[in-house]
Amino acid sequence: MKFDIVVVGAGMVGAAAASLLARSGFTVAVVDHQEPSPFSLQEPVGLRVSAISPGAASILAEAGAWRQVERQRHCPYRRMVVEDREETVSLDFTAAEFGLERLGTIVENTLVQWSLWQSLLTLGGVELFCPDKVAGLEYVDGEPVVSLESGATIVCSLLVGADGANSGIRKLLGIKQDHWEYGQRGLVSVVQTATPNNGVAWQRFHEGGPLAFLPLSDGSSSIVWSLPEAEAVRMLELDEDEFLAELDNAVAGGEGHWPDRVTACGPRAAFPLTMRLSKSYTASRAVLIGDAAHVVHPLAGQGVNLGLLDAAGLVEVLVSAHNRKVGIASEKTLEKYGRWRRSEAELMAHGMHGIRGLFIPEELGLLRRLGIGLISGSWTAREAFIKRATGLNRNAPALARGQVLTDLLRANTG
Repeated sequence: MKFDIVVVGAGMVGAAAASLLARSGFTVAVVDHQEPSPFSLQEPVGLRVSAISPGAASILAEAGAWRQVERQRHCPYRRMVVEDREETVSLDFTAAEFGLERLGTIVENTLVQWSLWQSLLTLGGVELFCPDKVAGLEYVDGEPVVSLESGATIVCSLLVGADGANSGIRKLLGIKQDHWEYGQRGLVSVVQTATPNNGVAWQRFHEGGPLAFLPLSDGSSSIVWSLPEAEAVRMLELDEDEFLAELDNAVAGGEGHWPDRVTACGPRAAFPLTMRLSKSYTASRAVLIGDAAHVVHPLAGQGVNLGLLDAAGLVEVLVSAHNRKVGIASEKTLEKYGRWRRSEAELMAHGMHGIRGLFIPEELGLLRRLGIGLISGSWTAREAFIKRATGLNRNAPALARGQVLTDLLRANTG
């Protein structure tokens, strides 16, 4: 079987890329070890949620998934507050001051993946090899040949690795990574507060790491609390009353401060926090996107957004190459994608790494408060921060900045 493109990994980023590529006229094979679980409103809110930026939402709309997301459980937020642990300075952003309808939307990862899968099921030009796994990769006459555990063999012009942080495709391609272990875990749970969350994304930096409250549609909040590993384990072992007491202490503020008293919480889990940056995003007739290429600290909630920008960037580069009659897997084409997306990921990853380093050590308190104060008082700095956080900065792919796929295809003809 021969396809233009094989996408390995049908998570949020891989499925979005596959949908966009098929809608651009390419024939696409998608390989994944399992189908996503059906999303049900009768199930409790999942522990893993994402803050989908407006730019990423535009990409998901072009991939045929965002309308389905908005029919289900989701929560737009129009205000974002970032506090120093001592509350002496803070950053407060609202969508209206930047001419935006929202700063982002909190959505369960399972809903995004399920919605994208429904989109793939309706598309011509897409064949799903699922459940199945890659068993081997070789090159025949210069083209990638992917062998699957089922016994199927797929030939393609371009191979896309979207199979997560422990990407098997990256390993088969021999691409190395820089890898930092933070010695932290992100503790997640869904909590209720005495005053419901009315659409505020709130984050406070503590000595051990940031604590974030993300709004959910029923007024509850999804929390992500970055903690040293031993402390995270201790928090997981506490009973609910003991955990709520610890959480109350971490969010305590003055009169009228939100979050106020935490009244209940659901199940808790924790995942390790790392930073990974691939040395290259390309190899012979192959590219990496999403977590297969990079993993960033979650303190700004940009992981999945960065991956969706990769998907849109790849489509933009490939459509341009195809319509200029340049090979979609040529070295020049892939170099363009690799330089663009690697520079953007490095900027985000090192930025989050630097912010984390600035906020956690107590001895940097004065410098930290000075930095927040400077950003708070500078419209230029605030606007630059928001444009990058919302995926609307000048270097973002065209699909993130509001261009629709048909216009992109038309613009690149001739």
